[in-house]
Amino acid sequence: MPRTTHPHKDGAGASTPSPPGYFAEQALLGALLSEPHRLPDVSGISPDAFTTAAHAAVFAAIRALPAPAPAETADHAAALAALRARPAAPGPGEHIVWLGKVLAAARGQARGLTAAHLHALISACPTPRHAPAYARIIEAEHSRRRLHKAAQRLAHTARDASLPHPVPSALAEADALSSVVDGIAAVFPPHSGSLPRTPVPPQEPPPDGEEAAQEERLLLATATARPTETEQMGWLTGEDFTLPLHAGLWQCLTTLVRRRSPVDPVTVLWQAQQRGALGNTADAREVLGFLARPDVSAPYLGERILTRSVLATAHHVGLRIVAFTEDPANSPYQLVVGSRRALAELTAIRTRWQQATSPATGPPTRTTSAARRTGPAPTTAAPAGRLTR
Repeated sequence: MPRTTHPHKDGAGASTPSPPGYFAEQALLGALLSEPHRLPDVSGISPDAFTTAAHAAVFAAIRALPAPAPAETADHAAALAALRARPAAPGPGEHIVWLGKVLAAARGQARGLTAAHLHALISACPTPRHAPAYARIIEAEHSRRRLHKAAQRLAHTARDASLPHPVPSALAEADALSSVVDGIAAVFPPHSGSLPRTPVPPQEPPPDGEEAAQEERLLLATATARPTETEQMGWLTGEDFTLPLHAGLWQCLTTLVRRRSPVDPVTVLWQAQQRGALGNTADAREVLGFLARPDVSAPYLGERILTRSVLATAHHVGLRIVAFTEDPANSPYQLVVGSRRALAELTAIRTRWQQATSPATGPPTRTTSAARRTGPAPTTAAPAGRLTR
């Protein structure tokens, strides 16, 4: 969230709605300005936790300057009145001098600050002794913003077609997001069963849907012609396919292979009918047609399909967590539980992707000219039949 220099304005000078966390920032700063000795009671936050440059500057100044004695801060209203009357040369009194130093230090980061702003902050504090509670609110909202930013980076990276190695890049962002979640959990340990109530956003279609469907059909045809190749592809599941029909056909095909039953276009088509995989819209003749046209290595195509599935999952996980953070009703505890649940789905498919791309799974399979026509593998520029990690 971008910071502003004025406590009540955005960067363009227009008024913006203030969330509850903003008023907690005012209350905390007011508490510390009126009773600076309460600063040791405030822990876990830094100037970065504040939403405006003005608030961050005031808090940084308060932390940097030695606090006056508690006895000197009893009449902070009189001290501020003296400061406003003579800002350049405050009157006697340790608290007045200290407030002047805070204002001068904070102006280095937020030039628009005045003594009137400090007075407004003090007036906005209902009860100075509640400073730790205000700090806790600020820390919770800061955690929400950090999580939001990390989830956005994950979603963006998963859809960045310019990356030479998109899967490792997306998984690196997932690791960074997981670290943010762990950091929040250390401060706000999640309660059991406290899942977010936010509706999950719908799964977005892949940006290269037609290419994905073509590769899936090629894989199904190749696996039907050479079913033994599917035995080394336990890392690919129906969830990795973009079309339900293709997912159902893959499940039917692998079932026949596992049972050692005869596999050809007709037996796969019959199995699909028995399992209800054809639905009401699939044309049996069309399905039979593309199942009869094998042209490329099944593991090679399977890895491409799995790679696309990893990126789609990463993108959706990022969007889910973004949706959680944008729902103000979700507590930090719920954000942790919901984020971990979403990241667990990415971890599961990540494990399968590592199995598929590990050299231990077997030697590279030879690809035909048709494989090269499908384009370079999404995670590597090398022409090998395996995808690099």
